[in-house]
Order: sequence, then structure tokens, then C-alpha cells
Amino acid sequence: MLYQKKQNGMIDFAGVRIGHKTYPEYHTGCTVFLCPEGTRASVDARGPAPGSRELALLAADKPEDKDVHAIVLTGGSAFGLATADGVMRYLAERGVGHPTPIRPVPIVPAAVVYDFFLNQGAFTPDAAGGYEACGAAETFDGHVAQGNVGAGTGVLVGKWAGFEHMMKGGFGVASIRRQDTVVAAAAVVNAVGDIVEADAGVLAGARGLKGGWLADRNELRYIEFSVPPAAGTNTTLVVVATNASLSRSELARLTHQAHNGIAIAVRPSHTRHDGDIAFALTTRQTTASIDLINAMAVQVVSEAIRNGVRHARTAANVSGLGDSII
Repeated sequence: MLYQKKQNGMIDFAGVRIGHKTYPEYHTGCTVFLCPEGTRASVDARGPAPGSRELALLAADKPEDKDVHAIVLTGGSAFGLATADGVMRYLAERGVGHPTPIRPVPIVPAAVVYDFFLNQGAFTPDAAGGYEACGAAETFDGHVAQGNVGAGTGVLVGKWAGFEHMMKGGFGVASIRRQDTVVAAAAVVNAVGDIVEADAGVLAGARGLKGGWLADRNELRYIEFSVPPAAGTNTTLVVVATNASLSRSELARLTHQAHNGIAIAVRPSHTRHDGDIAFALTTRQTTASIDLINAMAVQVVSEAIRNGVRHARTAANVSGLGDSII
């Protein structure tokens, strides 16, 4: 197994290339996943107000013969969906897209996080940012920056107790290989809840003004102290990729398992204040049991979420765990 925890390093993302565009001065950014030819995808969007684009194409009742050419995760709330225009332009210039009688049309699903709390909405990623993120993905060599990068630049966690108690979220990745089978996950962690370790102890989240965690292992504590922001301002975005060939229905089940990974690492998860979205990609290079793939996905999603906060550094006076990583 390969879990990235303490430092940015190599990640096997099943042939998918990752690129960030980060605007550190505005605490926002976007992340692009460029897919190899033949990649298929599915999605499971939950929550009251998921911000998204082209998700209907990935529904289980749609034809299986359409490739997906890129996935975009971005800050900027619904304004950030403009980044997908830049990704489409980048791909179209290279002749990449679904064939039509006139010209190829790139299939680029996208999802957003609401990250206005640090920049007051002063700037949102745009088409130029999406284009630049594609350029970064073209040079992807397996090294992935985590924490305050790309779509994870301005995200926050532990908002259930009020803004004065929250901590910095971030972008994280994790990957597992079993023989020839790879399952990898990337997460943008912007949850209303806390992020917890495998033993259920709090890793990052709502902190007391005098130190310590406001929550203990009794989940009812979250209800007692809950002072959440508006619905739709909290989202965990996940992309799971595998090189195992999966059918559309199997991909749909994989997205459900990705949400199980969210539930393991985020407490509480899938509340009425969260708009969580999980994508699943298959690059169709090998074969493996769907049960094995699902089990691996739960592990990598939960670990990618934890890595997102482990690498998140303090920003705009919001504390991050990543300050202690050398």
C-alpha cells in the first residue's frame, strides 16, 4: 500500500494527470484531472446545493460509450464553473473531445466548493485558470502538491461550532496498489464537520478558544454545539480513479463507496449543510473484482481527506496542521 501522509510525494493516479492553478493571494484555485483516452466516469452528488456542471452525462441511465476527457474541481462557488470553459478550450485546441460531425466536443464535468470566507468573494477562478491548470497537468510526473493548493487553497473544516473555531482544510491524495490494480483518490476538504483519524479521534476541526477539541467521540455533541453556516457553503469533493475496467453500474457503486469513505473521515458527514460530490473514473487498463476495488476506494478516500488537512497550512489567521510538516 502507498499512503501519502507527511510530505508531498509520488502518487499513482491510474494514468490520470493532475494539475493545479493556485491564487494564494486570493485563497482560491482550481484543480484539473486530465483523463487518458477511453476513460469512463460516474458521479454521486449529495447535499442540498451541489454546484456542478455536466453531471447529468454521468448518470447511470446514460449510454456507456462516452469518454470523459477531464474533471474539474474548483473554488469560487458557481462562478468557478467558468474554469471548465478554459479546460474545454485547452482540449479542443488539441483535438480532444467527443466526436461530432463538425468538431470534437470535450466532456468536462466540474464541481465547486464555496471558499469565500477567506477572500470575501473578491476573486474567483476563471477560464484562464482552468487553462493554466491543464498546462500543469500536462507535465504531471506523479508528484502532487497537497494542502493549500488548487481547489483546496481556501477551504475550511470544523465550521459546525462557528467560524471562530474552524481550521484550515485542503487538497489531499492517497493511493493503493494491489498487484496490477491501482485505486487512487483526491479530495477537496471543505466540510462543516471535523476530520477524524481511523481511531475516531479528531485530527482537525472545531477547536476551543483555550485549546482542545470542542467535540468528543459522542456524535450528539455536534448537535448540542451546532452553529453551522448556510447550506451549500460546505462541500467535500472526491475523485476516485482506478485502472480496473468497470461497467457503468459498477462505477456508480464505486461512487457510493467513495461517500462511505467520506463518512469514515468526516464527523458528522452528509449533513443538510454539506453538498458532497464523488466522481469515479476507470481508465480500463486491467481487470479486478469490484468488491476489491470498492474496499480499496473506502480506504483511499478517507486517507485522502485526512491528507488534505495534514498538509493544510495556516491562512488568514485560520490555523492549519501543515505548519508542523517539514
